[in-house]
Amino acid sequence: MFLSDFDYELPENLIAQVPLPNRTDSRLLHLTPKGIDHEQFPDLLKHLRAGDLLVLNDTQVVKARLHGEKDSGGLAEVLLERVLVDANAKDGSTFTSHHALCQVRVSKALQPGRLLHFAGQKVECVGREGEFYLLKFPQPVFEFLERHGELPLPPYIDREGDNAISEFDEARYQTVFANSPGAVAAPTAGLHFSPELLAAAKDRGVEVAYVTLHVGAGTFQPVRVNDVSEHQMHREYYAISDDAVAAIKQTKQKGGRVVAVGTTVIRTLESAAQAAGRVTAGGGETRLFIQPGFDFKVVDALVTNFHLPKSTLLMLVCAFAGFEPMIAAYKVAVDEGYRFFSYGDAMFIER
Repeated sequence: MFLSDFDYELPENLIAQVPLPNRTDSRLLHLTPKGIDHEQFPDLLKHLRAGDLLVLNDTQVVKARLHGEKDSGGLAEVLLERVLVDANAKDGSTFTSHHALCQVRVSKALQPGRLLHFAGQKVECVGREGEFYLLKFPQPVFEFLERHGELPLPPYIDREGDNAISEFDEARYQTVFANSPGAVAAPTAGLHFSPELLAAAKDRGVEVAYVTLHVGAGTFQPVRVNDVSEHQMHREYYAISDDAVAAIKQTKQKGGRVVAVGTTVIRTLESAAQAAGRVTAGGGETRLFIQPGFDFKVVDALVTNFHLPKSTLLMLVCAFAGFEPMIAAYKVAVDEGYRFFSYGDAMFIER
């Protein structure tokens, strides 16, 4: 398939710039093989059955953006991609929690040994891996970012002055179940869930399990090839616990459905199932690219937001629901004035 197949017209005013007052206020487009229904997000409960399993991504967004200067005095902006603790360097040594791959915006490419300065602290450029720089921080990366960084809202959220990043964003651009620091962007389908909604789902006999996938900055990188089969995915770290594997196995055995909350959960579960055909516990890095024709082994239904034109996430949902039904659903969503992207409305897709 070609990149142009996944394009659609989106009026700029439909890109949600701020969250709604309450997490569950969003609309819900319900897509089934029978057609489309327009609902509110709490209506998701009536579509979940006792014995179903909601799988949520418990990653936590970190303050992944830094503003500072090069040692020569020029401005520098850094955006974390991923921390490299326990990863192996080319010389066979192991990186520490002080090392990270980052996007770095500077006027001239950095050379190894150059320093970046942030609030009096020095960060060293060790080298480069593709489009990312390998940086060494003076303390564990997450501690450094918590002290000196800021929340990295997505590039399509464009505000100025009093509408810039606020304390409200720091609460709302984070799921209520976030527990594992490491993401550069939120798993946005999870933003619609409140503690009360999750409790109501459990009261209906729906089980809940958690996995982790740390969303990297690469998720916002455009696809640069026309033939999408030639696209190379960025790497993202994921982890699945023994408890999550047991919950999935039990759900399947009893005839329940595995309902992924977000494309990150689909990538996590389907990545883990690639080798054995079933989910196994553990973790690692995934570069799984899901496009139409993909054979899903685990996930039966999906809660997701609306994704950017020509993006790999749009390709993923087209693979899950079928290309023509999904493209048609996006046209309906535009015509009906749904809110798009991270702070936007949601879909519930039943295969």
